[in-house]
Amino acid sequence: MKYKFWGTSLEGTRQVYTYTEIITDEHIEEYVNDELLDARENPLGTIPIVHIRNIEISGSPWGLSDIVDLIPLNREYNEKCTEISDIVNYHAAPVTIITGAKASHLEKGARKIWAGLPKDANVFNLENGVDLNGPLAYLQLIKRAMHELTGVPETALGQAQAISNTSGVALSIQFFPLMQRYGLKQTTYTHGLRRINELVLRTLFLYEPECRVYDPTTQGIRVSDEQPLVIDPRDPQVYDTKVDWPPPLPVDVLVKLNEVQAKLALGLESKRGALRDLGETFPGEKMQEIFDERLTESKEDGALEYIKAQIAAAILRSTGLPPDGVESPPSTHSASNSESGSTDVSSGPLPGVPGVGQEKETDTILSELVTLSRGTKLAQRRNPENN
Repeated sequence: MKYKFWGTSLEGTRQVYTYTEIITDEHIEEYVNDELLDARENPLGTIPIVHIRNIEISGSPWGLSDIVDLIPLNREYNEKCTEISDIVNYHAAPVTIITGAKASHLEKGARKIWAGLPKDANVFNLENGVDLNGPLAYLQLIKRAMHELTGVPETALGQAQAISNTSGVALSIQFFPLMQRYGLKQTTYTHGLRRINELVLRTLFLYEPECRVYDPTTQGIRVSDEQPLVIDPRDPQVYDTKVDWPPPLPVDVLVKLNEVQAKLALGLESKRGALRDLGETFPGEKMQEIFDERLTESKEDGALEYIKAQIAAAILRSTGLPPDGVESPPSTHSASNSESGSTDVSSGPLPGVPGVGQEKETDTILSELVTLSRGTKLAQRRNPENN
């Protein structure tokens, strides 16, 4: 790699320097004006440069640019636009032609009146005798050829068109040449980006080896329990990354949801795959978030039911009447010996009502209910903190 830069020489004058860096799989050398500055081993063991072929062609390792066929047409378009502009500029300030009189005696400018001209004198402006319809049509022809060669429809560059709710499939057909080029870019750039990710990870493991250890406090992601807690840089699966290409065309969310719902009903799609189709970058984390939310809601519902049961028990104990929705518990009478004819009434907890046997908790709930229904609540104060 070589580039030039400005610097100050020992004499204090401005001077152009040339920086050169030579990288091989084994060594790295740095030069300034062919003077060796540093020589060291390559710690990665590979050249950290990835070449991505934009448009692949057979028999060449380089590929082609998107505008390789566009340059001569663009040059022709610019030249013709310049010529038309010259014609317009020439006739925007036309030349005045005078015959049979002297221009020195005529005052130039707007709203001026010329009088006393000889009867044979003639004054007129040089008119535009060029028909610009032909040159303008030629410009339109060149521009259409540029769109056809690049595969970019004219409507894709902001041309005015009627507003409609065209679906993504219809837009794909309308922009079919552009989508074909998009597919080619996906193939070539995916391979290059995965190689770049590998170089990034190798550099990270080399200079920050502590990041190879799993740390749950940094929201690390483990796919399964079989995944090791410490990453081995020699494992090729560590560098097996995935490149996600979002849909380039707008997607109707309602249509996509109906499609995903039909697939889930038929068992043709998983929930993680559905989240992926809807544009979720990390479906695993989203599923965990949904699970945590449902778990929290279940705990809150259970706590609410538990409090309702304690309130019902407190009301029943205080008034003897069951609250609405709670059945009255049966009385527990145990008859004694038939010969004595006496009866023994047990004073144990009422069956069928939860929480009656918990005297301490019931008294607390009863106290809160009495305070809320009949008593007053004392004023509270808070000690504000610095934050």
